[in-house]
Amino acid sequence: MKVNKNLMILSVLLVFAMVFGACQAAPAAPAAPAAEEAAPAAEAAPTEAAAEEAAPAEAASGAALICVIVPPVENPFFGAMSEIAAAKATELGYETLQLVHDDDANKQMELFETCIARGASAIILDNAGADASVAAVQKAKDAGIPSFLVDREITQEGVAVAQIVSNNYQGATILAEYFVEMMGEEGNYVELTGRDTDTNAHIRSQGYHDVMDEYPTLTMVAQQTANWSQTEAYGVMESILQANPDIKGVIAGNDTMALGAQAALLAAGRDDVIVVGFDGSDDAIQSIMGGELKATSLQPVAEMANQAAIQADAYIKSGSTDKPEKQSIDMVLLTPENACQYKTFAPTGSTDPCEVVK
Repeated sequence: MKVNKNLMILSVLLVFAMVFGACQAAPAAPAAPAAEEAAPAAEAAPTEAAAEEAAPAEAASGAALICVIVPPVENPFFGAMSEIAAAKATELGYETLQLVHDDDANKQMELFETCIARGASAIILDNAGADASVAAVQKAKDAGIPSFLVDREITQEGVAVAQIVSNNYQGATILAEYFVEMMGEEGNYVELTGRDTDTNAHIRSQGYHDVMDEYPTLTMVAQQTANWSQTEAYGVMESILQANPDIKGVIAGNDTMALGAQAALLAAGRDDVIVVGFDGSDDAIQSIMGGELKATSLQPVAEMANQAAIQADAYIKSGSTDKPEKQSIDMVLLTPENACQYKTFAPTGSTDPCEVVK
């Protein structure tokens, strides 16, 4: 009986100990979920720290990017366009990437893809063809990148944010009027036209003929493209001169072709032929003041390029330029009387009289 009583007491003590231990352990049970909740917080800490470290790295990488894409910069017109647009964009606080499409629409598309991949905020473009460039500009638009066209238009509206061009027709008519005057309203002349895919080539030619065709005593004996090239114009002029030695004047679609034709004529001893160009480049101005070229129409390259950058900045910041898509700027006739007052496609501010020095 005594043994049984002792066993009973021991059993009661064991049960009491188990119950007491369970009661002491119970509050510790929620600790496991607390540890699980702490794990995401511990993982989040490096992410926040990385973000704090990434912010200075992003700032160090530079400002927003604006791409400037133009035709071959060997032509001073396009070289100036690229430099002036990039300089203005830099002044406004942007990083710039200057690219050249070589008048190749396929290469232009590749350059657009480069700008899209780099997350450009805007593209300033002097395009590689009115029709062929639409797809590239549309691709940029689809990627959320606005395009600002200068000098050359494309054939569709609503794709680019802005198309800022010289008033090519007006520039062509004032040049043609001066050419007719220099020709004495009579004689045989040659027209050198630009690249056929460039809308401006056709607009300028139309402007020339709307004036010159009013004079029946003016006869066009040859009309041929030299594709905006000085070298090509030299060869074309040599061939035309052999077939038409009695020409009195040459009217060209741009300055580089005019300078190429002038060089060929001088090489043939024909400094009597009247040659005029179109663009207002520094090379053309130098030739005019040297008594060679007789005139050129100045395209306001500086204004077009600066406006493209300014409007891109406005659009990036506000989503609007507050201007129409198509914008046209009038041109200025440069002759020996005023050519010395212009440089880099803009007025110098000088009013000093010009003097031709041969």
